[in-house]
Amino acid sequence: MRSRLTARSARLFLAAAAVTALAATTTACGPEDNGAAATATSSSTESVDNGGNGGSATTDGSSAGDSGSGDAKNSGSSGSSDKTGSGDGGKSGYGQSCGTNDLDFTVTTKSQAGGYYLVTAKAKSGITCYLDVNTPSVSFGSDADGVASPVGQGGEDPIKLTGSTAAYTGISPKTTNSDSGVEFENVIIGLTEEDPNPAELKLPEPATVDKPIVTGWATNPANSVPVIV
Repeated sequence: MRSRLTARSARLFLAAAAVTALAATTTACGPEDNGAAATATSSSTESVDNGGNGGSATTDGSSAGDSGSGDAKNSGSSGSSDKTGSGDGGKSGYGQSCGTNDLDFTVTTKSQAGGYYLVTAKAKSGITCYLDVNTPSVSFGSDADGVASPVGQGGEDPIKLTGSTAAYTGISPKTTNSDSGVEFENVIIGLTEEDPNPAELKLPEPATVDKPIVTGWATNPANSVPVIV
């Protein structure tokens, strides 16, 4: 009898221990695991929301878009300005003083007054300019003896050159009666004494140069015959 009571007591003790252990396990795991799961779920939701919204990417994209639009507008304005400036090489093409690079020159031989060279100047296509200085700077070679002295012919008011309009100047390479002189095949002509880009013109035939003279610019070639007065 006593053996059966002892065995029954042992079984009741083991059952109670198992219930206690199960309750402890449920208490330990339930709240903490639920809280961790809730935290993980919340963090995951925030991550998905942030990634889905792409707030940073959207802001950057808008900024880039705005910047791109601004650059495109500025580039368009700059392009327009450049086009205007480059259309005529940076010059208005009207009302400017002539430079030697604005003109085309031709040289012909004339027999009057002992022989001289007639230089014709015309504005290049699309250019309108003025000969502000009435007498060109002319020389044969670089020595002072080859510099032509101005004489009284020609010398009109500033001449407007455009299209077929021409200006003329006469150059006499030799004004002495001696056999002295130096032979040249080219003549140098500038529109002012300090012309930075004078033109060097090929003469129709070599010229013996001794005390040369040059007339002022004229619109009538008859007024460009060089004589000493």
